Amino acid sequence: MTEILVLYYSAGGSVREMAQLVARGVNQVAGAAARVRTVPPLAPRTQVAEPPVPEEGAPYVELADLEQCAGIALGSPTRFGNMAAPLKYFLDTTGALWAKGTLAGKPAAVFTSTASLHGGQETTLTSMMLPLLHHGMLIVGLPYTHPEVTHTASGGTPYGASHWAGAGDDKPLTGDERTLCIALGKRLAETAVKLAA
Repeated sequence: MTEILVLYYSAGGSVREMAQLVARGVNQVAGAAARVRTVPPLAPRTQVAEPPVPEEGAPYVELADLEQCAGIALGSPTRFGNMAAPLKYFLDTTGALWAKGTLAGKPAAVFTSTASLHGGQETTLTSMMLPLLHHGMLIVGLPYTHPEVTHTASGGTPYGASHWAGAGDDKPLTGDERTLCIALGKRLAETAVKLAA
């Protein structure tokens, strides 16, 4: 079985929902399965650390998840046009994997959610690509053969799936956004299966 790691950080729930849709797309591909993981939130030193296992949702990621996967889908909300600190913090711990070339040649994809329509969706997606490129991963996007990329009125870019969540994170994913999340997971898994053959 070709396992795809769907790794995300979600503050308000939108990115978590997107991760589940990306995983659904992965699971639609014969021979592929999604492994969904998250990262713990960061806190000032004066606050108590999170428990080692989250109370609900996906388990926290471990470096072994990256070693064992055949591809990665990475998701984060936007923070000033960049990925959120908890995801960046985790990626900063992957230097030993980089030194061994563990992720080199594996496919990767990215997805994000923003509070405002022009809140940095594409810059956040490209910010998540940078460490993946340093690891030697092969970036998979959403081609314009998906008509939703062209006619979406909210999220959805050729760089990866995106969602306009609204200032209160209260806008549900649109039909186009949902379709593109599933399509991204499916395209990533199809690529990983072909590369593994």
